[in-house]
Amino acid sequence: MKNLTGFIATISLTLVLSASAFAQTVLTSVDGAKVDIESQDGKVVVLAVGAAWLPLSAKQIEFTNALAKKYAGKNVVFYFVATDSANSRSNNHTSIADIRKFAGVNKLTSTVLLDPDGASTIKKYNVEQVPSFVILNKNGNVAGEPFGGIDPKYDITVPISRAIDKLL
Repeated sequence: MKNLTGFIATISLTLVLSASAFAQTVLTSVDGAKVDIESQDGKVVVLAVGAAWLPLSAKQIEFTNALAKKYAGKNVVFYFVATDSANSRSNNHTSIADIRKFAGVNKLTSTVLLDPDGASTIKKYNVEQVPSFVILNKNGNVAGEPFGGIDPKYDITVPISRAIDKLL
């Protein structure tokens, strides 16, 4: 009986972790649409992982907009993933209204996706610092290490463009 109970517990844990991993690839936009970021029909996906409360994310939006303009009409899609927590008790809590305002003030041209616990995307894609950029290949798999540590004096679009070009 102990073996059966242990087996059932192991299977249950595996199912829960599998469901959790899948859920991390489906995020909700600020408009309420569900987006599976790993299933983009043969497109390269660029995730700008940032936060509305983080001043460097405004510079990240400039880079994201420049890249989106450069790759307009090509098989590349850009998303800004807001890692701001939905939990009002969290230190990095930001309301959806404030995230929308942040995107509007900074003239973000890409869809904003919400990572409501503020950590799922960071964990899934091994992001060590925010803001960062993560690139997924046309099969939805991570293509290289995240581009992190945005320096406002350095044009990070150059290495990101090289990485995108290799995938097209």
